Amino acid sequence: MASSGQGTARRAKIVATVGPASRDPEVLRQLFEAGVDVFRLNFAHGTPDEHAETVRRIRQTSKEVGREVGILGDLPGPKLRLGDLEGDIAVLHSGSTVRLRGETNGTPGNAELLTVQWDGFSKAVHEGDPVFLADGRVRMRVVSVAGNEVLCEIEAGGAVSSHQGVNLPGADADLPDTRVSDEPWMDFACDNGIDLLAVSFVRRPADLEKVEAHLKERRADIPLIAKIEKPQAAERAEEIIEKADSGIMIARGDLGVELPIEEVPGAQKRLIALAGRASKPSITATQMLATMVRATRPTRAEVTDVANAIYDGTDAVMLSEETAIGDHPVEAVRVMDRIARVTEPRLKYGELVFTRVEEHEHDVAETVAQVAVAACYRLGLKAIVCPTSSGRTARLISAHRPRVPVLAVSQRLETVRRMNLLFGISSTQAEDWTSIRKLLDDCAALARRQGIAESGDLVAITAGLPAQGVGTNLFEIHRVP
Repeated sequence: MASSGQGTARRAKIVATVGPASRDPEVLRQLFEAGVDVFRLNFAHGTPDEHAETVRRIRQTSKEVGREVGILGDLPGPKLRLGDLEGDIAVLHSGSTVRLRGETNGTPGNAELLTVQWDGFSKAVHEGDPVFLADGRVRMRVVSVAGNEVLCEIEAGGAVSSHQGVNLPGADADLPDTRVSDEPWMDFACDNGIDLLAVSFVRRPADLEKVEAHLKERRADIPLIAKIEKPQAAERAEEIIEKADSGIMIARGDLGVELPIEEVPGAQKRLIALAGRASKPSITATQMLATMVRATRPTRAEVTDVANAIYDGTDAVMLSEETAIGDHPVEAVRVMDRIARVTEPRLKYGELVFTRVEEHEHDVAETVAQVAVAACYRLGLKAIVCPTSSGRTARLISAHRPRVPVLAVSQRLETVRRMNLLFGISSTQAEDWTSIRKLLDDCAALARRQGIAESGDLVAITAGLPAQGVGTNLFEIHRVP
């Protein structure tokens, strides 16, 4: 029986990016054991063959360790990138100038001439515009534009490498279309059993609709996560969250380049709160334990950053470079796990039942979810068990932040894997039930077998009667046999 295997353990989820430092089967096994819930594949780096092999290794390791995890594919989106560089690196010095040329096929660049992988680059910038490289570590300003070349003065220098990102704060409408650049990776996701897709550089709900339309053509059911990394997305967050059923990723790297950096903490808190109000999960990402790319320990500020994201209500915390190219990928996950376990008991669980989520009249499933969580405090229930086909019921229960363990049960393996992203939810696969009585009895027995309740304990069980056509509409207090 497939299971996520979290039981009564950590509630906040850990997303880890797989890259050269973590693709080895033995390292993947150690990451499983350290507690990774979802593995992220960054499609902006690596080839389809490499990512297909990584998927195969994750699934194989999952079988060997007996625990299901989710696989999140991260679409590249319309991010501008540098072309090849001589020796793969160039050092830019403050106060000097450098030319940038937009081209898709050209000779390798150097410290005097950088190529940008977009023919329309020179038309998207104007004199005085800022241009940022390497996640904002290298900052330049446009001096002049002549034909296909842009002359920039380097205000803050540093090293840049081949294919690093180029940020143009304020330049939005002229960037390449996400659909064109991402379609091959959408097809890859469909063909390789990817569980979730993150859509990069979302600016409006229509950006998600383009991806949905292509997946519909492929008859694929892959939930989408909207990455919030543009100021336009932060401004339209409520519309985007409403559209993104599987939630949002707060990608602070690019968001911190295009917003004034001092505004990022406030934006993060607001986005997590908005996702919570809508009962949608949120992932807090980028540079959470950045020091551990090279060091064996994080800074105290980084530890505080992870804890504060959990205090604010994030469902998951994500490791990027730390596990993709870092020297200590497994230890980074272990540190993240320890931070979460110490932080979670201090959440104000009882208050969150009635304050975290926006209540909607006449939504039966939402009401049942809230009642089930509230009953745990009033009646001393030991756990909640929620059968679910799509995972929606589990998502609604998770949004109210129950203190007790929650076991989500689904007949669909892909749903079991996707629910690994939800705060406080462990999941397992079971056969469909022939009667509501058998469903209730089996769920109570599953709670005992999964170790979240003992014989004689009272548990809450939610369920849906299909004939009623209103989704989850049943709530029972059940004594575990």
